[in-house]
Amino acid sequence: MENTSVQHASVQDKETVRSCPFDFAQQLEFDPQLKELLTEEPVSRIRMAYGEGEAWLVTRYEDVRTVTTDRRFSRSAVLGRDFPRMTPEPIVQAESINLMDPPASSRLRSLVAKSFTPRRVEQMREGTQRVVDRLLDGMEDEGSPADFVARVSSPLPLITICEALDIPEVDRPWLRAHALTMMNVGAAGKEDAVRAKAELRGYFTELTAERRRSPGQDLISTLATARDGDELLDDKELAVMAMVLLITGQDTTTYELGNIAYTLLTRPQLLKTLQAEPERLPRTIEELLRYIPFRKGVGIPRIALEDVELGGVAIKAGDVVHVSYLTANRDSAKFDRPDELDPDRPSIPHMTFGWGAHHCLGAPLATMELEVAFATLLARFPALRLDAEPEDIRWNTTSIWRYPLALPVTW
Repeated sequence: MENTSVQHASVQDKETVRSCPFDFAQQLEFDPQLKELLTEEPVSRIRMAYGEGEAWLVTRYEDVRTVTTDRRFSRSAVLGRDFPRMTPEPIVQAESINLMDPPASSRLRSLVAKSFTPRRVEQMREGTQRVVDRLLDGMEDEGSPADFVARVSSPLPLITICEALDIPEVDRPWLRAHALTMMNVGAAGKEDAVRAKAELRGYFTELTAERRRSPGQDLISTLATARDGDELLDDKELAVMAMVLLITGQDTTTYELGNIAYTLLTRPQLLKTLQAEPERLPRTIEELLRYIPFRKGVGIPRIALEDVELGGVAIKAGDVVHVSYLTANRDSAKFDRPDELDPDRPSIPHMTFGWGAHHCLGAPLATMELEVAFATLLARFPALRLDAEPEDIRWNTTSIWRYPLALPVTW
């Protein structure tokens, strides 16, 4: 017990508070600061670019699992707090499922999960295949070389989620631009981010009200009419949920399409193996999802509701606690040789889609899109290769996401 208090005192010392801008963006290299925290101070005290005060950062797999499943850590308690974060304007909203704790979030998750059952996702596979075929037709017609980002990874998830939500084609570029504005990390973008969030919310408030009056076969209509006993989503919950689906339904998948393509194209032997043995693709995609640092830093924190000891450190009631899914995916206590890409690795669940009550409900849809896209790409373009030196690829540096801005390919 005495050892814990000594350790706690040293961590609380202001000299040991780390400044963490989390702005590392060197291709898909792992952030060295995160790696250092994982190995040297797995529960550490940090200060971030925006928000008041300090926060804890939890980096080990088992500790992350504790924070994301233990009721003593609350997402909803961040409401009204200017919590330490990466973006000038918080991305989340009060009615969002992302800011709810069980049992409130359990009700919403139960309703939303009806839209992402294995049967529903399998029904969407056919539509996704049509979109992929159309995009690859366009890429082939344009001729070699072509930009994989512009031709496939940028449009595919947006088209897929917009078709699933039945959003008019004319509105899609506007919605995509607003979603991107909310993710920027520059201080100068705060006003734009506030306005983008308000305008997106207004758009979905009108759209969801219309679907409630006249439901169709789309995901929003399914959400508007889904019942859990007598429970329905209320109007605000429905509008925010549709907005969350639009943003999360394209972001991670868009960037992972580019990241996975880059990773495969810079590993020709792995590419050849998958072309020769396409049945290995689903498991390889899971390993790529674990291995690739698809974003920067951390997301939405939690608040400790009572004093908790974690990793030998005393966390006080009211403290802000961030977790890193990126470091959890690279924890050597969980994954043998965690910094190696090993498609034959024993199957251990990665945390790329989150964990616990906030595990991404759309993860089956994202995984299905990745499988369809790469199975089709590798079959249609057996001689596919990168049409640039890896060091010449330009990467995003302005938002929370890691991805290539363009990926010239030839075949």
